[in-house]
Amino acid sequence: MKKPLVGALFAVLLLGAGIAPATAATSHGAAPAAPAAAEAGKQIRAKAVTFAGTVALSNCSGSVVRTPSSQPGDPALVLSNGHCLETGFPAPGAVVYNRSSSRSFTLLNASGSGVGTVRASKIAYGTMTDTDISVYQLTSTYAQIESRYGIKALELSTTHPVAGTAITVASGYWKRMYSCNVDGFVYRLKEGSWTWKDSVRYTSACQTIGGTSGSPVIDNATGKVVAVNNTGNEDGGRCTDNNPCEVDQNGQVTVRQGINYAQETYGIAACIGTGNVFDLNRAGCALPKP
Repeated sequence: MKKPLVGALFAVLLLGAGIAPATAATSHGAAPAAPAAAEAGKQIRAKAVTFAGTVALSNCSGSVVRTPSSQPGDPALVLSNGHCLETGFPAPGAVVYNRSSSRSFTLLNASGSGVGTVRASKIAYGTMTDTDISVYQLTSTYAQIESRYGIKALELSTTHPVAGTAITVASGYWKRMYSCNVDGFVYRLKEGSWTWKDSVRYTSACQTIGGTSGSPVIDNATGKVVAVNNTGNEDGGRCTDNNPCEVDQNGQVTVRQGINYAQETYGIAACIGTGNVFDLNRAGCALPKP
């Protein structure tokens, strides 16, 4: 999660299809050129999924998302990770809520080409407690984005993901896709100071790398976002930074070197009301509060 992007790329070039976590980048420069051939072979582009609606941040990936009840005239939302916030990693227990932001995002079309820039008006919500998400509210509405760029937002699923589901992790930063399946779910995923609940574990085919943090995890069958990519165990460490561990209900710790993870997003919609406004007191909203 904390590994610099340059280091992540170096690991890919050295190891080919080796292990690298889905960490945030610390470099603000442009993404380097094509990956090593062995790593590229791991990335299978799902026919039903495109890059349309994904975005590139300065250090991470993300996507323009909507809830089932979002309206064309609502300010659009961008989903990424809490650890991708420009304000730095939120401390355990901390929640960023309705904080002003002017962050910009490069919007991608279906083929992965940048078609324009959208800008935030605020960080509507962000945390690394229980989950690892950030949601930005944009200065543009969904209708304006669709009219100007021909891009529709990705819809957030409101149901819990299912083990075995075929998924695609679509990285706007790298303009790469990783296809695999939901391997299962983790009662508690611990990494350094942070603990996340009911995390998604990928099968080994999704060897995500630095800069893919914040990528939408898309259900290939429905096209809906079921999770947000956030981390992976880099070198077999136990519950340390860049080396999350799984903890079950009995406290048993399991380390899976080279396996990557995401945070479920089905509960986000319950916290968003009319006008795409976050309301943490809404019925069914279980996100941590400030």
